[in-house]
Amino acid sequence: MWMKQQSRQEHIIYLALWGMLFAAPVLSLYLRAMNDSALSFQWSEVWVIWQHFTPYLLLFIIHNFLVAPLLVYQHKRLLYGSIFVAMIVGFMLYQCADKPDRPLQKPDMAKMDDVRPPLDDDFRPDDDFRPDDDFRPDEGPDGMHKPDREPMFKPDDKKMRHTPPAFIGEHDIVATLMLFLMLGMNVGIKFYFKNRDDQKKLTILEKENLEQQLEYLKYQINPHFFMNTLNNIHALVDIDAEKAKSTILELSKMMRFVLYEGNKQGVPLTREFDFIRNYITLMRLRYTDKVKIRVDLPTQAPDRQIPPLMLITFIENAFKHGISYQHESFIDVKVVIEGTKLRFTCRNSKADKPNPEKGGVGLTNVKQRLNLLYDNNFTLNIQDEPDIYNVELTIPLT
Repeated sequence: MWMKQQSRQEHIIYLALWGMLFAAPVLSLYLRAMNDSALSFQWSEVWVIWQHFTPYLLLFIIHNFLVAPLLVYQHKRLLYGSIFVAMIVGFMLYQCADKPDRPLQKPDMAKMDDVRPPLDDDFRPDDDFRPDDDFRPDEGPDGMHKPDREPMFKPDDKKMRHTPPAFIGEHDIVATLMLFLMLGMNVGIKFYFKNRDDQKKLTILEKENLEQQLEYLKYQINPHFFMNTLNNIHALVDIDAEKAKSTILELSKMMRFVLYEGNKQGVPLTREFDFIRNYITLMRLRYTDKVKIRVDLPTQAPDRQIPPLMLITFIENAFKHGISYQHESFIDVKVVIEGTKLRFTCRNSKADKPNPEKGGVGLTNVKQRLNLLYDNNFTLNIQDEPDIYNVELTIPLT
């Protein structure tokens, strides 16, 4: 679709340039006739100029549709170079083929006037002067034939000699240079539009790759989350069966959110906050009062969206690695909306013994997800101190 649009735009540019070129002599002659009443607009003059443009137009059409694609799209540099040189040489031969012979050059009469001695203004031929009938300017006084006198002005042999014109003149060089620049401009425009096509293709491929990576990350995050939740329910079954039943109900609500909202590009902030509250409510059932869990989420959120399951991974990580059954521990979760940005903080104590369960998939994936979604338009600061683990995340809201 976009390739046809790009080709249409390219052809519109060519039509506009050639249209202005062929319209220029018409406009020029028209304005000249308007400014000078002695002149009239003659289409014959326009036709003569158009005849000079016609070879350029024909070569441009051949180059644009047949020759230039060899270089731009097929990358056949040698073949293109050979045809390009052949076109230039052929155009030069065409320009030089029908030159008329130079006429013989005559002596410069102005220079002869400078050499001829001026006549005296007082000199007037005598009306009674008659040359003698027997006078012969070519005979001497003795009647002998006088040799021919050397002419006063000898023509320059080099100037009078008939010489053929030079094979290529200044006009031919200028015409060839114009053709060279015109074909070069044609290649440049084609490369420009090809580069735009390549950029669009690359953007589409990157978008498709991004969507595939996000889908892959979601499929990894969801099982990871359910695995942790089911482990919690399993622990509650042995401790308090009634709490386990209520936990299953909370889990069903969370599963509904994951199934129907997890595959979307974004979810409303209120839905994401409700999901976090349900998850923390479920987790509270498992621990005693020694674990201090504080949650500060906005009760009223703006009509903005956030990628689903973006924040829950950090909270999961806090419960997994920050809870101690022997000592008091804490988890603080806070979300603040600042204009079009969301600031999330999650602080938790660190357990005396690290959790032996292998994990880290969710935290690693959420970092990759942030890079894919926001590029450099987010900040993630993680402070891993001996007793406290602190996460600060700032992301833009859409």
